[in-house]
Amino acid sequence: MKKIKLLVMPLLAVFVLASCSTVSVATDYDRSADFSQYRTFAFYKPGIDQADISDLDKKRILRAIQNELVAKGWQKSQDPDILISIFTKEKDRINVYNNAGWGWGWGWGWNPWWGGAGMTSVSTNTEGSLYIDLIDAKRRELVWQGKGTGDLVTDGDVAKKEERIAEFVREILSAFPPEGANMNTKLTSR
Repeated sequence: MKKIKLLVMPLLAVFVLASCSTVSVATDYDRSADFSQYRTFAFYKPGIDQADISDLDKKRILRAIQNELVAKGWQKSQDPDILISIFTKEKDRINVYNNAGWGWGWGWGWNPWWGGAGMTSVSTNTEGSLYIDLIDAKRRELVWQGKGTGDLVTDGDVAKKEERIAEFVREILSAFPPEGANMNTKLTSR
């Protein structure tokens, strides 16, 4: 029995950690926008300055956005088609796990190895949302918004934080351009 517990506990820990790494994504867009006309971008400083996160995290997010868009064939420009802004939200989540019931282990009942009143555990984590807004530079209108929500890395490990930010951005921008969007002309690079 002890060997089974020793084997199961690490596997359970891996499963729990893996399940925490997901990013939930939601997007919305202007159905009348012709996304094929957009090939260049710049960051919208007034919007980014309002994001309630550290300047270091802003740099990480912007670098990840730039990497993803360049990989899609976009170019950063002084005269962009799209302005990119971000904003964030975060909240602490309290998770209560109640394992009440009967099972193996010390507890009540006719056998000291069967029974038990269960156990309750409480954990907290920080959940964050990253919004990426794409604004038509000429019309100054929002044409696409992506939102990613998931657990944040708050343990001080900078490498993990950068990896998590890149994952958020990658997952959000994987939904851009939107399927079924107005793509009147073939994409060409400028």
